[in-house]
Amino acid sequence: MVNSVFLDTIEGLQNVFDNDIYQGAVVLVTGAPGSLKSGFTYNILSEHLKKQDQFGIYMTLEETTESHVRNMKSLHIDLPDNLLISDYSDIRTRFEKQSTGISQPDFMIMIEGVIKFFKNKESERFSCFALDSLGALVTLIGTENLRSRMFNFFKMLRSYNITSFIIMETPRGWDVAKSDGGEGFLSDGIIEFGSVENPHDVAMYMQVLKMKAVSHSRKKHLIEISETGLAILGPIFE
Repeated sequence: MVNSVFLDTIEGLQNVFDNDIYQGAVVLVTGAPGSLKSGFTYNILSEHLKKQDQFGIYMTLEETTESHVRNMKSLHIDLPDNLLISDYSDIRTRFEKQSTGISQPDFMIMIEGVIKFFKNKESERFSCFALDSLGALVTLIGTENLRSRMFNFFKMLRSYNITSFIIMETPRGWDVAKSDGGEGFLSDGIIEFGSVENPHDVAMYMQVLKMKAVSHSRKKHLIEISETGLAILGPIFE
């Protein structure tokens, strides 16, 4: 295993990846409700920024900043000073203060405006970004020309050279080929979260379905909540 940046964030993650996620990648974090997608993504950004003199943004479109931070504290995950939590109201306010002159811009333009502002402000220190969630963004912008808009959205994220984690709620048995926006094909990686049930318990797992330029396990790995955040255990099936 190599000494890495993102892989040193969650206990056991280096047992899944042999080399680190490259800077500028766009990674989908998928799964059903309650499968620890947000916790995993926030945990990665939080621990990464604790160890680096860098800056990151976690955008939550589904809840307020206060609610999100409260939920993450229940998972024993802290908020570092160099991670900005931005919710729906905060994004609108920040964009409007920039006096762009655009009348009634859609929310995708607002998100890019906020990213551009902080990239100009923080320069190379702005290294990571998370969106929670893609489904909420689609609800705000509509489905017209969705595949083209997703292509341009992912292209925009890469152009700023920030490693991005895009949370996407998916049903069980989600088929990447049936995604309306083509997110699965457009992304550089897909990490899936889910559950496996037996007569006595429900086990939560994470599985890397793809990750460009990275050697990784394709097995379902158990994931649990520890006293210091999340922890990745061994494969469910050996």
